[in-house]
Amino acid sequence: MLEDLTTEASSPGAWPAAYPQGYAVVDVETTGLARDDRIISAGVYQLDARGEVEDHWYTVVDPERDPGPVWIHGLTSESLEGAPLFADIAGEFATRLEGRVLVAHNAVFDWQMIAREYARARVQAPVKQRLCTIALSKELALPLPNHKLESLAAHFGVVQRRAHHALDDARVLAEVFRPSLRTAAARGVRLPLLECLPLTEWTDRPRLGQQTGHGGGYRPAGWRPSRKRPVCPYPNPGRYAPDRPLKQGMRVAFSGDTSVERDLLEDRATEAGLHVATSISRLTSLLVTNDPDSGTSKVVKARQYGTPVVDEAAFGQLLGDVEPASES
Repeated sequence: MLEDLTTEASSPGAWPAAYPQGYAVVDVETTGLARDDRIISAGVYQLDARGEVEDHWYTVVDPERDPGPVWIHGLTSESLEGAPLFADIAGEFATRLEGRVLVAHNAVFDWQMIAREYARARVQAPVKQRLCTIALSKELALPLPNHKLESLAAHFGVVQRRAHHALDDARVLAEVFRPSLRTAAARGVRLPLLECLPLTEWTDRPRLGQQTGHGGGYRPAGWRPSRKRPVCPYPNPGRYAPDRPLKQGMRVAFSGDTSVERDLLEDRATEAGLHVATSISRLTSLLVTNDPDSGTSKVVKARQYGTPVVDEAAFGQLLGDVEPASES
């Protein structure tokens, strides 16, 4: 396939036929980084197949809670008075995304925030694929000191006007994506596209002590707050063997997007008597991921240790018939 792309892109005016027909360059500002944080503003630049701007759109969103790090995004409770709820703008947002590849800087974060908001609204986000500009810059081996958006902007001579403003961040990203896309096409580089799995189940679990109204103070959080799970009462029976059932006590880790919200999936594993692990080690019985070719640290370590890997659908079937732990 790479040879086909190179052949097409090498002739003047040609464009790789395998490339997408349109892109939605997106930036969302949020109340924080955790699973229960909310989108507070969103900016979208719609681009055609070759990266030319077709339209742009911006909205603020009432997050129904404290706005979070105002010193970063500049959106106060007062400035959000009368802002629409996400459910109110979900349809308009969807028209900006539909039929396009979602492009973002650290795209997994933007996609997860968007997918969660749509799940709360009980609507499916119309996004099938995403492209991360960090991954693309690595594919192109751009000479960057780091992979921050400002470094990418400086490389292409793009001037940032309002950092951490969703529309301006989306504009900057659109302007650096266009030359990156053209460079990729000229070199015949396969774009690092990843599948987006919409959440099919969702449950809100507010953090302990989390302020939910606009009047409370901001409590910073990490990427995904850790949850105290009961200690697995069963010994680890070792690795999962293909064509065999799972066994209580097996250590299971998860990586990447899942169509069932991650916490629900982990809860089901715990209820079945499995040990949910937050990292991969030589003792890990199984890694569950829908993207076994990704370069996440868990996938890389699973390859190094020879840890068995299954996708979410296969894991769901395995959960229906978990073998009891051996009696001691």
